[in-house]
Amino acid sequence: MKALVLSGGAGTRLRPITHTSAKQLVPVANKAVLFYGLESIAAAGITEVGVIVGDTAPEIQDAVGDGSKFGLEITYIPQERPLGLAHAVLIARDYLGDDDFVMYLGDNFIVGGIAGLVDEFRTNRPDAQILLTRVQDARAFGVAELDDTGQVVGLEEKPEHPKSDLALVGVYLFTPLIHDAVRAITPSWRGELEITHAIQHLIDARADVRCTVIKGYWKDTGNVADMLEVNRTVLEGLTRRIDGEVDDASETVGRVVVEEGARIVNSRIVGPAVVGAGTVVEDSYIGPFTSIAQNCRISDSELEFSIVLRDSSIQGVGRIESSLIGRHVEVTPAPSVPSAHRLVLGDHSKVQIHT
Repeated sequence: MKALVLSGGAGTRLRPITHTSAKQLVPVANKAVLFYGLESIAAAGITEVGVIVGDTAPEIQDAVGDGSKFGLEITYIPQERPLGLAHAVLIARDYLGDDDFVMYLGDNFIVGGIAGLVDEFRTNRPDAQILLTRVQDARAFGVAELDDTGQVVGLEEKPEHPKSDLALVGVYLFTPLIHDAVRAITPSWRGELEITHAIQHLIDARADVRCTVIKGYWKDTGNVADMLEVNRTVLEGLTRRIDGEVDDASETVGRVVVEEGARIVNSRIVGPAVVGAGTVVEDSYIGPFTSIAQNCRISDSELEFSIVLRDSSIQGVGRIESSLIGRHVEVTPAPSVPSAHRLVLGDHSKVQIHT
């Protein structure tokens, strides 16, 4: 059995971070989201992995390498444009051959991994198996409709009026029968080959399509709010570890990780929180659910429920929360200027100004 990992998307919902970085490499608890998926695949006993890459291919390849650090053998498969999940299957045909495979979206996060799902698939070997989870608003997802027996009878991609609250999680398991299905479908109104359409083709052909409704934690980390939520979830599982330097004027409370080479000076860190190697925190407060990556400098500031990427500096800005701060960022106070309003108003405008 092989794995197909999709890492070619543009990540428009995470801009401006993804203008200069692959969305799959944005860190959660100081580890790239993509790495959690690769580790889950390895834990399921799968070693051969094809990785779909696009414009950010050099960055993905530099981070993942040949896969040996995950216990995997990685083959990179270029995709000129992100033309849908089924298109990824289509262009990976030669690599996948006649093997069963799991398709894993590289920006998805599933607590507990996929080993149980893969074992279930290997035992029963349906033609396709999908993961579902209940969501509050299903309009942004692929949505499954089940009959009274729990059998999948229909799939829709981002429907305006969903027939259920069961959204497809970004993990799919297929036999080679899916290759006929992806060749049989046509692009959707979005101009993409939708995997939901390919699976619907299997359902219409009376193939054995099964589903598993998961109750554990799953997130598509495609936007800032979800990224911060996943970061919080992972940090809740931290084990306290202080490998760096914490001076006598500082305090660390609860599940705090201070990596080797980090320094905490006259500051208070309240966990769960992680401070990366080479980072200096001075005269500051770091609150719960915060990840600070490597080689950052935080001084005279407060930071909570946030992610700070490597080589960034936050100095003298008071309190920051619920934020995602990219690499090589400098956050400093604005210069003091006299209070004034500067306006360019069109005809017949009405403006209310607090004085």
